[in-house]
Amino acid sequence: MSIDIATAAKVAKLARIRVEEDQLPKLAEQLSGILGFMEQLNEVNVDGIEPMVSVTPMRLVRRKDAVTDGNIQAQVLKNAPDAREGFFAVPKVVE
Repeated sequence: MSIDIATAAKVAKLARIRVEEDQLPKLAEQLSGILGFMEQLNEVNVDGIEPMVSVTPMRLVRRKDAVTDGNIQAQVLKNAPDAREGFFAVPKVVE
């Protein structure tokens, strides 16, 4: 698949990146190369192959899912303009 300069400009606009006019041909060439590589990957037969986490056989290290306060309450409140009894103190906004 080949990307033309107008499509490259549209992709740059959608991605919110500024590309100078003289750089658009190079961008179009690079995008075409990426799409060509993706087409190559689509030709590979992956039926019956399970997804991998890593190229080395290993299990993901899992941590216990426990809620903690982080044990850094003093550090968190150190820069607060007003802290009372271990909490942020804010002005009353509801009468």
